[in-house]
Amino acid sequence: MGLAKLKSMLDESERVVFFGGAGVSTESGIPDFRSDTGLFKTLEGRSYPPERLLSHSFFIRYPDEFYRFYKSKLLCLKAKPNGAHVALAKLEEEGKLKAVITQNIDGLHQAAGSKNVLELHGSMHRNYCMDCGESYPLTAVINSEVVVPLCSGCNGIIRPDVVLYEESLNSDVVDKAIDYIRNADMLIVGGTSLEVNPAASFIAQYGGDKLVLINKSSTQYDDRANLIIRDSIGKVLAQAVS
Repeated sequence: MGLAKLKSMLDESERVVFFGGAGVSTESGIPDFRSDTGLFKTLEGRSYPPERLLSHSFFIRYPDEFYRFYKSKLLCLKAKPNGAHVALAKLEEEGKLKAVITQNIDGLHQAAGSKNVLELHGSMHRNYCMDCGESYPLTAVINSEVVVPLCSGCNGIIRPDVVLYEESLNSDVVDKAIDYIRNADMLIVGGTSLEVNPAASFIAQYGGDKLVLINKSSTQYDDRANLIIRDSIGKVLAQAVS
C-alpha cells in the first residue's frame, strides 16, 4: 500500500525535493550518533561524548584528539552508495528530483551521480588551511604523517570543511535549501528523526500535500505527513524508482 502510493505520488510530481539524514548513510555502513548502535552508545566509556569531540572549541583546544576521533570513527572510506543514493540520482537524471538536501558529510550522493546536492553540514572531501585558506582533498588528511594535518605552504592546521557543534550552518546553503523546499510539489524526508535543529525546522517550510516520511522511527512531523513508511530507505526508494 505505502509503496504503491509513493510511486503514484512520484508519477504525479515534477518538483521533488529530498531531505535526508544519517539513516541514509547507515545503510552504507556509516555509523550515526543517536541510534542503539550509534556513536553515543558505543563510546559511552570515553572521556568526552561525540558532541564534545566534534565541537569547535574542542577542535581549537585539542586538535590532536579531534583528529584521532574524526579519522577513526567518521572517515568510513570503504562506504559505497546504497539503493537510496542510486534511486535519487536516477530521479534527478529523469528531471523529477530538483535537489538533495543532506545532513551527511560523506559525499555518497555525489558518488552515486547526484549533481545538485546541498550539504548542510559540509563535506569531509573538502578541507582547507585555517591560516592561508589553501584547499586540500581528503587524501591530505588521510595520508598526513602527523595526527594533525598541516599546510604544505604555511604550516597552518588543515581542518575539514564541515560544520562542527557550536558553529552556524552556511547561510547560502540554508537559503537555497529553504527555497527548494518551499517550491517543491513533493518533499521526501528520509533517514532522520528530525530532532536536530535548525535543519529539522526546514520541513515546516513545505506547504504542499505530498510530504513523505521514510524512517524506521517516529518523528515530530508524523501528524503532518501525507505518507509514512517505516522501512529501510534504501529498499523503499530502490523499489519506488525501479
